[in-house]
Amino acid sequence: MNALVPNSVVNPPMRAAEGGAGSLRKLGFRALGTLCTVLYAAPSADSAERYEQSVRQWVEVFEARYSRFRPNSIVSRINHAAGNAWTEVDAEMEQMLDVCAALHAMTDGILDATAGPILRLWDYHQPAAVLPDTVQVAEARELVGWSKVQRASGRVYLPRKGMALDFGGWAKEWAVDAVAQLAASFEIHQVLVDFGHDIRCVGAPPGRPAWHVGLENPAQPGTLRGSIALLAGRGIASSGDYLRGFYRNGRRYSHIVDARTGEPVSHDCRQVTVLADSCLEAGILSTTAFILGPSRGLEFIQRFPGAEGRIVTGSTRAQTRGFWNYVAT
Repeated sequence: MNALVPNSVVNPPMRAAEGGAGSLRKLGFRALGTLCTVLYAAPSADSAERYEQSVRQWVEVFEARYSRFRPNSIVSRINHAAGNAWTEVDAEMEQMLDVCAALHAMTDGILDATAGPILRLWDYHQPAAVLPDTVQVAEARELVGWSKVQRASGRVYLPRKGMALDFGGWAKEWAVDAVAQLAASFEIHQVLVDFGHDIRCVGAPPGRPAWHVGLENPAQPGTLRGSIALLAGRGIASSGDYLRGFYRNGRRYSHIVDARTGEPVSHDCRQVTVLADSCLEAGILSTTAFILGPSRGLEFIQRFPGAEGRIVTGSTRAQTRGFWNYVAT
């Protein structure tokens, strides 16, 4: 859950313009299971039209290839073949699998692209009438583990039936960075990409030194608790569990699941916000820090040069030393 609001909300006077070189434009559409928004200034109407067409096409192709909810995606084909056969993959999919391996190492195994069986077990969209028992959790955990994935040149194999890849922990952030970088091909150098409030910016908005992003107050969802000045080239993401989840027997179960335990995260952390050099890095750090909890989470963020973060619990707030350099209000 990403509790961030782009600057068009924080600063209402800066509205999307109808046209004109250098004025702010807005593209909005639904994809990747969320609302996607791109705010940008283009040198011409032609450049704007070509960029918007390219963005829509790129996102559609990306989702069709890598969403586990698309039955014909390469991810779904790999999952369907689990325990039965190798799946041929192209160079781009090889790169995505390399990213999975790198993120698994970067987070000490916390972010695991094979966590699909556990995510299905605790699906907050359609929670089971009866909670998973310890045996079901143990069985799902047996199917999880990046080290189990077998790879050879041009192909991949999940060796046990029921194993499943899921890129949901980082694919949206990857897409945000890609769409932001795509802008340069159309001579667009002022853009903010917001996919479900995972955000990356390029340049600054017309007439302003930085983009402003509102910070949602986890104690009062829907209200803001200050804003962040997002400087050129930076990304920002926020993870929290105060909106998504479900209740059973008077207990709330988070939508964020720890693949190491096979259980939803359960601690006092409410929200983690991270700024980094890319949306992908910010998203990975915020999710990992949230799973680790307040103390270890902050220590984890501080391991990465250039990253700054804030962690909000039910009673306290803690942040890295440089986080307040970005706080605007």
